[in-house]
Amino acid sequence: MPRKLVTSKAVVQARPDGKFRFAVVADTHSKPHPATEQRLRELEPDAILHAGDIGELEVLDRLAALAPVFAVRGNIDAPTGKVPDIVTLELMDGERMKLRLLLLHIAVYGPKLRSEVARLATSERASLVVCGHSHVPFIGRDRGFTLFNPGSIGPRRFQLPIMLGTIDISRESARLTHIDCETGKAWLPP
Repeated sequence: MPRKLVTSKAVVQARPDGKFRFAVVADTHSKPHPATEQRLRELEPDAILHAGDIGELEVLDRLAALAPVFAVRGNIDAPTGKVPDIVTLELMDGERMKLRLLLLHIAVYGPKLRSEVARLATSERASLVVCGHSHVPFIGRDRGFTLFNPGSIGPRRFQLPIMLGTIDISRESARLTHIDCETGKAWLPP
């Protein structure tokens, strides 16, 4: 019998200027890149999202020393009461909802949103789906949802870059960015 997914919901309030900054990481596999903490300090996020394949839970403790952490379990992570499978975040600016974000580990098949995730995002009324798993940095749109995979800050896989992401939300816009963990510079695909 399949295991029931553990879900969590949280509300995050904007800063007084109406802005949010999330640092987004994934696929640490117990060994985040040595520059990770420096990059996160430079970014000064309001919160850190970890899109799964955490490995040892001490990784989350180290991240939490920098900013509040919202994390999901990845396919290598053992089920634990500390880390849910799915997190829905409601981003609020005072009494006004700015955005609903769905955080989970496996969400896409190539550049396309998996049908079960599209159903879940629809039922949660999310407009942004944040995931990990592939280690491939990706920003896209499918089925009316924005998709964001920050890439991996864990051990290098194949020739993929070591990456993290940011989600910057203001009263006027939202911006998704990839950051090369090794250099600290914004990254665009070649």
